[in-house]
Amino acid sequence: MGKNLKVSLIVLSLSLLTLASYVSWSDSTSVKIIAVHQEENFSEVLVKNFPITDAGKIKWWLKNKELLKNKYNIPRPGENGNFYINFWDFGEGYKKLGKYDRRCFADMKPPKNCIDKTAVFSVENDRDGSILFTVYDGVYRMEREGELKKIKD
Repeated sequence: MGKNLKVSLIVLSLSLLTLASYVSWSDSTSVKIIAVHQEENFSEVLVKNFPITDAGKIKWWLKNKELLKNKYNIPRPGENGNFYINFWDFGEGYKKLGKYDRRCFADMKPPKNCIDKTAVFSVENDRDGSILFTVYDGVYRMEREGELKKIKD
C-alpha cells in the first residue's frame, strides 16, 4: 500500500471518528426549551440544542414526554382527541415579521413575536391512538404497543 493511500485512510478514519463523536455528543447534549406557545390543540415549542439525528429526536421525545406534560401541559388534545406539537429551532431568537417565511405567535405583542421557520421535529397522534413523528428523513409511527415503524420517506 502506498504512503499516500495510508495517509488518506488515516485522515478519512479520523474525520469519520470526529463526525461520529460530534453526532453522539449533539444527541446527548441538554435540549433547552425556550418557550411554549399554545393555540387550541397545537403546541409550538421553541428549542435550542435539539438532537440532530432522527433517532436522537425520537429518543429525546420518549425520554421527555412526561416532563413536557407535567411542566408545560403538552400535548393538549382538542375535543376530538387529536394533538400536534411542532418543535422549532429558536435560532437567533424572536424577530420582527419582515421576512417572508417566519412563524409569528398571536400570544405575544409585536413587533418581535416571530421566529424563522426552522422546524426540527413534530409529534402528533392519529385516530387509532398511534403517535406520528415527522423528522428530516420521513415519518415514523409508534403503535400503541410501542413498536416504531417508518411509514414515509
